Amino acid sequence: MNHAPGSPLTYEEAGVHYDVIDPLKVQAQRAAASTGAQLLRHGFHEVMASRGESAYVVDVGPFLIASIVECLGSKALVADEMHRLTGRSYYDGIAQDTIAMAVNDLITVGATPLVVQAYWAAGGSEWFGDSARAQALVEGWQRACLACGVSWGGGETPALAGIVEPGRIDLAASCTGIVAPKSRLSLGDELGHGDAIVLLSSSGIHANGLTLARKVAERLPQGYLSEIAPGLSYGDALLAPTILYSPVTEALHQAGISLHYCANITGHGWRKLMRHPAEFTYRIDALPAVPTVLHHIQQTAALDAEQAYSTFNMGAGFAVFVKFDEASRVIELARSHGVDAMLAGRIEAGPKQVIIEPLSVRFGADSLALR
Repeated sequence: MNHAPGSPLTYEEAGVHYDVIDPLKVQAQRAAASTGAQLLRHGFHEVMASRGESAYVVDVGPFLIASIVECLGSKALVADEMHRLTGRSYYDGIAQDTIAMAVNDLITVGATPLVVQAYWAAGGSEWFGDSARAQALVEGWQRACLACGVSWGGGETPALAGIVEPGRIDLAASCTGIVAPKSRLSLGDELGHGDAIVLLSSSGIHANGLTLARKVAERLPQGYLSEIAPGLSYGDALLAPTILYSPVTEALHQAGISLHYCANITGHGWRKLMRHPAEFTYRIDALPAVPTVLHHIQQTAALDAEQAYSTFNMGAGFAVFVKFDEASRVIELARSHGVDAMLAGRIEAGPKQVIIEPLSVRFGADSLALR
């Protein structure tokens, strides 16, 4: 689809339709729920409130086990094109992005990540024959695991000719973690009126919204090589690795801060702030700085604030909900681990909605159908 410069380019027009995808997720969740009783045969049981959350939790007696699997999405396509244009391999950062997709979901339930498994499905065996690219992927994966304090347990490297395009790779990661003591579990049981909403900064686009971002490149005079800031190309900005937030959440737990709830700001953008099923109003009165690359995408795609904040992280990669008087400690600890943070708002009694006051944007409950 061709778009005139300045005409809006939405996520749906780029080919992603959540109104088609989300009903399948809900259907799958309902089917999956019927299998939970199988755990009783082993003396375990599921934590039912974790269904529909970012990670699934099982009670195994003395502690809880959490697990998640996530794929990278289409960010590798940007790395491939930038390699063609510059000769550089970006797969060390792509590895971190893939692990972050899983780890940043896992920690929302209060889990400490323990083990990561890799899934690298290439369009043919020749993908693995590029030694520089393969080495960058391995080294980046190892480095991200070390940063998160997890063991890389193994993985699968299928060559899927006819399923994955030649010269391409589909990357995914699964992560297993432990919630110990059980009191660390954060599924929103303590979430309530007056809680602070603390937003942890993003490093850029992370790994969500790349389908639209790739379409934006078609509007730029030099595509991915277009300069969006002095010395910074659009492609390089897109490929900034996703922040790994587990060191921050571990520090918060070690400091004795009770996390009432957490949200990984990925697909659906800031609508994810109301992921918990309870009826609350999430009122935002302060905004983080928008990363240059996201500001550029918003302008080039002619997105209004509602479209931008319902698609991208817009500078906030992770949200932590805590008692209001603990917000300053959360911010201090996050910054001590190299992640900027800010008090962005609070939770109020009221209908389920996100209100972004500085932008006059409101997301109602019907805009997020994940259960």
